[in-house]
Amino acid sequence: MDDALRIGKHVFRSRLLVGTGKYANNDVARAALEASGAEVVTVAVRRVNLDRDAPDSFWNSLDLTRYTLLPNTAGCTTRDEAIRTAMLAREVGMGDLVKLEVIADAKTLFPDNQATLEAAKFLVEEGFTVLPYITDDLVTCKKLQDAGCAAVMPLGAPIGSGLGLRNPVNIRLIVEAMDIPVVVDAGVGTASDAAVAMELGCDAVLMNTAIAGAKDPVKMAHAMRMAIDAGRLAYQAGRIPMKLYATASSPVEGLITPGAGGI
Repeated sequence: MDDALRIGKHVFRSRLLVGTGKYANNDVARAALEASGAEVVTVAVRRVNLDRDAPDSFWNSLDLTRYTLLPNTAGCTTRDEAIRTAMLAREVGMGDLVKLEVIADAKTLFPDNQATLEAAKFLVEEGFTVLPYITDDLVTCKKLQDAGCAAVMPLGAPIGSGLGLRNPVNIRLIVEAMDIPVVVDAGVGTASDAAVAMELGCDAVLMNTAIAGAKDPVKMAHAMRMAIDAGRLAYQAGRIPMKLYATASSPVEGLITPGAGGI
């Protein structure tokens, strides 16, 4: 646990956070979650059956002794909708963690940064551990940190697009400026995308479609798990500087010169 992910009062070994939607069936979902090694799973509060006694209730599909729930406010388009949805999630027993989403544009699913900030301030005051989904905007991230959010979740690309990180410079600037975890959320398409995010210094990556929509979700979940670990290790190891020209890999001191010494 010497390199644990710490979000508010919560501590996790895995730096891969995963969604629970879009899988072909519950068996595939359970197998993929296990292969991912994730400890945090996000659930769209407005899109699942919250009745614990209902046969199709999500409560019956997750081992809550193993996973920590991260309810999200997906589908909310206003500050008040998001606040009500977060309050509902806590009321039914999902805990204090919340992934805050306030969507401003139906086509791109880009978030409303201002409404997200307003909702975040309210929920922090109400005792929630808030992880806001926002654009890769450094100024907004700073404001959310000042508001008391436990992490920031800048998008890598539009939700479900699989485009990978479109603005790695922005993500790196956010990482360097934050004193709270930075979790890339949305846009990951394959394992190399996850590795890049971690190599930039992000603390974690949240994904759903990249795993659930893969031809083999279980194998992709395993690949993502390894990519997160590899990217984290590479970031900690420190990459070599990029150079325009070649640098010899072997020492040049004492190099034998053709024609010298009778050769």
